[in-house]
Amino acid sequence: MTDSLTVRLGQYTHRGRKALNQDFHGAYLPKEPHRTTKGIVVALADGISSSDVSQIASESAISSFLADYYCTSETWSVKQAAQRVLMATNSWLYAQTRQSQYRYDMDRGYVCTFSALILKSTTAHVFHIGDTRIYRVSGGRLEQLTEDHRLWVSKEVSYLSRALGINHHLEMDYQTLALEKGDTFLLASDGVYEFVSEQAVLNTLTECDGDLDEAAKRIGEQAYENGSDDNITAQLVRVDGVPGGDQSEMVRDLKHLPFPPSLSARMTFEGFLILRQLHASSRSHVYLVKDLETEQSLVLKTLATDLQQDDAHQERFLMEEWIARRIDSPHVLKPCLPNRARQHLYTVTEYIEGQTLQQWSRDNPSPSLPQVRDLVAQIAKGLRAFHRLEMLHQDLRPANVMIDDSGTVKIIDFGSTRVAGLAELKTQTNEILGTAAYTAPEYFVGEPPTPRADQFSLAVLAYQLLTGELPYGTQVAKARTRADQHKLRYQSALTHNPALPLWVDETLKRALSVDPFKRYDALSEFVYDLEHPNPRYVQKTQPPLLERDPVLFWKGISLILALVSLSLAVELFG
Repeated sequence: MTDSLTVRLGQYTHRGRKALNQDFHGAYLPKEPHRTTKGIVVALADGISSSDVSQIASESAISSFLADYYCTSETWSVKQAAQRVLMATNSWLYAQTRQSQYRYDMDRGYVCTFSALILKSTTAHVFHIGDTRIYRVSGGRLEQLTEDHRLWVSKEVSYLSRALGINHHLEMDYQTLALEKGDTFLLASDGVYEFVSEQAVLNTLTECDGDLDEAAKRIGEQAYENGSDDNITAQLVRVDGVPGGDQSEMVRDLKHLPFPPSLSARMTFEGFLILRQLHASSRSHVYLVKDLETEQSLVLKTLATDLQQDDAHQERFLMEEWIARRIDSPHVLKPCLPNRARQHLYTVTEYIEGQTLQQWSRDNPSPSLPQVRDLVAQIAKGLRAFHRLEMLHQDLRPANVMIDDSGTVKIIDFGSTRVAGLAELKTQTNEILGTAAYTAPEYFVGEPPTPRADQFSLAVLAYQLLTGELPYGTQVAKARTRADQHKLRYQSALTHNPALPLWVDETLKRALSVDPFKRYDALSEFVYDLEHPNPRYVQKTQPPLLERDPVLFWKGISLILALVSLSLAVELFG
């Protein structure tokens, strides 16, 4: 195991017996931090022979992919980043054809096949459309990883069923593979793989003994000698080292710093005057400080002493600042970028003059529906800023929401946040980090979380603000199997707050569904239904008493039975 992914690369291309080389290939082996956060990219495109402009398509596809992929957010997963870039490229190629003389003959337009291999951390990501191929040398043989998108009309006649630029809608194959040291991959155009046998490729790799440029050249030359009548391109990638686990560059830079001494009021620390302690928990200590250089009030946070030797907590603590730097929303806590070198391990953020939602709800035990709607809508805006970057907050609760003096709501505390791009680095576990009462049911049965999990937590907040209670009590955290979760029953908000409109209760019920796929597809839909009566819910009648309040229902039944028994007893004994 090494600290970073290391590979060797060999490439070869030739026009072969054709007058023009319509193949285009490329690779980028970035330095840190991009090697860790984005990975290594190797890509191949093959223009179709029926088009006189497909070489433009293949060159554009490779050039734009290599450039644009590394411009996407570090928080995005490889899949989302690559697919977003390829969708944009596909749209551009399709538009070029539609605006050209080939608009009625797509086979002569700006069309190409495309295959890409992205190696990130300990995983290989394969993207493919068309009939270029990616192989992996495995167990002494060539394993074909991609499937040709070619429709055969007869033994002699076939045509591409899928390619970049051929349709406004892009349908691309995607798969992932675990990487191991010594893995070798081959990317080849049809001018190569149709004319070189599997054994010949394996023999060439052995004979060249690690010289991948020479191996790629020999494979291409063998294809030519064997009668290839197409362009010839071969790329070889060998994995020499796989990381044992990694973090972002900022985390690596700060982890070596010592922890701060015990801090107290009126103490000066690294250019800050400690004013007072704001909060202390088993995870962290939070202080109100003044920057002596700028006179600005800020919040300084340190890791709790008991956790300072815990690598996992130390990493999550440092990731909070990394996450905050990447989110730009008025409803999310902002970091304070340091203007001087840190000598100790701590984080600094803006100071919010206000109170937590927890304190606000104590001061306002019976908020109006418009007040709750406003709070929920603002929190949802903050959550959407997380979700756009493929992040899940995972610990939305009253103590992690601030309301400033102007009424603006801000989400704070990112210690439990899940980042898709970092989850691929195996630095984030599936451990339940949020507060049990607000955590979505899927976490407790080990299902992968989605933005619907944050939606559930937000709906719990809304329900609690409107009723003072939790929709399932404390039962969600106890239901650790799907069978147990099927027994969970939503308690109508009307039980605790009869003044609520029925359609509001139905909206909450949907967002609080135990099954995440029965919740709203998007947070915006949940917020909209809280503000506008959904016609489907308006037409519904009030749920029966058994559903609204089972305890009251059975008490009533018991009372009726008792009265009937008493009546019978009186009649029987006179």
